[in-house]
Amino acid sequence: MPYAKDVDAIASLLKQNPTWNAIKPEHAARMRAQNKFKTGLDIAKFTAKIMREDMANYDKDTAQYTQSLGCWHGFIGQQKLLSIKKHFGTTKRRYLYLSGWMVAALRSEFGPLPDQSMHEKTAVSGLIEELYTFLRQADAWELNHLFRALEEAQNAGDNAKADELIKQIDNHETHVVPIIADIDAGFGNAEATYLLAKQMIEAGACCIQIENQVSDEKQCGHQDGKVTVPHADFLSKINAVRLAFLELGVDDGVIVARTDSLGAGLTQKIAVTEEPGDLGDQYNSFLEGEYIDSADQINNGDIVIKSDGKLLKPTRLASGLFQFRRDTNIDRVVLDCVTSLRNGADLLWIETPTPNVAHIKHMVDRIREQEPNAKIGRAHV
Repeated sequence: MPYAKDVDAIASLLKQNPTWNAIKPEHAARMRAQNKFKTGLDIAKFTAKIMREDMANYDKDTAQYTQSLGCWHGFIGQQKLLSIKKHFGTTKRRYLYLSGWMVAALRSEFGPLPDQSMHEKTAVSGLIEELYTFLRQADAWELNHLFRALEEAQNAGDNAKADELIKQIDNHETHVVPIIADIDAGFGNAEATYLLAKQMIEAGACCIQIENQVSDEKQCGHQDGKVTVPHADFLSKINAVRLAFLELGVDDGVIVARTDSLGAGLTQKIAVTEEPGDLGDQYNSFLEGEYIDSADQINNGDIVIKSDGKLLKPTRLASGLFQFRRDTNIDRVVLDCVTSLRNGADLLWIETPTPNVAHIKHMVDRIREQEPNAKIGRAHV
């Protein structure tokens, strides 16, 4: 509501309540303007709309890309946005990014930890809430200067100056921008993912990034030894995040699906498959193993599956994990990305060991052969 109309509305309310006569309508309207967002859900809904508009604008013109700045403290985020607005005159297409490795290294009560989901799962939602407290404070600080100048102009009888300041107040651009929040691999099963996603959204997150690693085997993106889960497991977590958004009324919340398959040579388990060519069968087709034609080739404890019309004995390590063939990484990345987009994800993240643009382009081109509008949120570490 425009400031002047809000002053009039509050003045009318005060007339109906004569015992509130110590309250000045201008001051109450000023406090409302300085506290535009009452809850984290207000922020999540507001920023989700911004992010969706930015995504649509990027589809029309790829020069309209967004930039996300890593953040690990509310004060750091506040100073970044204050500097951006001062330098560029706007906060448009500038986001904040909460990386799991930053939270693990800098926000855990256990002290600095590696990027293995060992930190407290609530540390991310706590940081989201902290960041938005500082960004709302930046709004209040900036508006406070405008309101002080407005009072001076009104006291001096400078109506033209007062009108100009009211216009600036009404058109004030907030420092509250979208936050892309890293939920790692969900910190557990689909139910645990839903509960944590809900807490993150309630803190203000409009965008949640989730990866296809095994949550209790998670490794930092550029490290070897990563373990992925079958698509059905990952999609259940994407759906859990979507349900959290919908339950809380953030209908246009954004999900970033990250694939670690480029650097992952292991899987936690063999996928469930019911017929040749289904998603589970495609996942299993990447497994390393030995084709057999006799039960005599099966040793005690071996697992045998039917794949491509033949019996396959997958390579199982002493850890119980199964190994993928070494030449399958890119094919798995493409399948991961296409599957995620067709099952509720909005943006993609391809984790790569190096920022090799030609390598990334090759994968993106293959993905866009099947999903022409695929958008990549990030593609390297």
